[in-house]
Amino acid sequence: MPTNEQRRKAAKKKLERQLERRAERARRRRQRLTIISVVAVVAVVAVAAGIYFVVAAEDTPPPTAAPSTCTYNPSEAAAKPNTPPDANPPTTGTVDVTLQTTQGAIPMTLDRASAPCAVNAVVSLASQGFYDDTPCPRLVTGQGLQVLQCGDPTGSGSGGPGYQYAEEPPAGLPPFPGAEGQASTYARGLVAMAKSSQPGSTGSQFFLVYGDSALPPEYSVVGRIATPGLAVLDRVGAGGDDGSNQAGGGAPRIPVQIQRAVVAAPPAP
Repeated sequence: MPTNEQRRKAAKKKLERQLERRAERARRRRQRLTIISVVAVVAVVAVAAGIYFVVAAEDTPPPTAAPSTCTYNPSEAAAKPNTPPDANPPTTGTVDVTLQTTQGAIPMTLDRASAPCAVNAVVSLASQGFYDDTPCPRLVTGQGLQVLQCGDPTGSGSGGPGYQYAEEPPAGLPPFPGAEGQASTYARGLVAMAKSSQPGSTGSQFFLVYGDSALPPEYSVVGRIATPGLAVLDRVGAGGDDGSNQAGGGAPRIPVQIQRAVVAAPPAP
């Protein structure tokens, strides 16, 4: 026959177990809500400013099937004069592009196989000086979305090259932890293209990812940032943003201006 003291101890242990289970359930609910909120914020940005923040996985995802040709459809007036790229781009190999910025160099390696139409456009624009003397107008520093947006000469977040083209979304991105299938992991170190909420709306804007982010796997992943570039982004991210965008983030408090985008010469045969 248990004593009163034993009964009290047993009841106390039972209560502690119940409280632990409740706390764990609450923690999981909060995590799910955080992920859902991040995805919702990105959707609001797409509606309000015509832009999604997108980034890619830590390990390079399997490339999608390369299109035989690329269609660059005329759109709004170009934010800066340029000539659309060739419709038959290379589909293999890599291209080194370095963004010389006011905060330091950001070297990137672009992979043609992962998104040949997008890489073709970025290399074409960089070679024509489209990205030179342009700002990176928006920084997002929240948990689940950490990116720096560049590629719009107007700095408004809505400018482009005067043409748009179809997305080349990556396959095989891992799910974002806790998202329960609602978002994929776009991981630190990748470069991806921005688009609006409409399909076929990729243009000149791109995102530099300095922290793992949760987003739908709908955006062209074009390459990877080298370690020195990540150090620049970490410093800019640590400086924070001014909160000027209602959907989250804002202008970086440490301003970033692309002085020149340099495309490396192809290796000699």
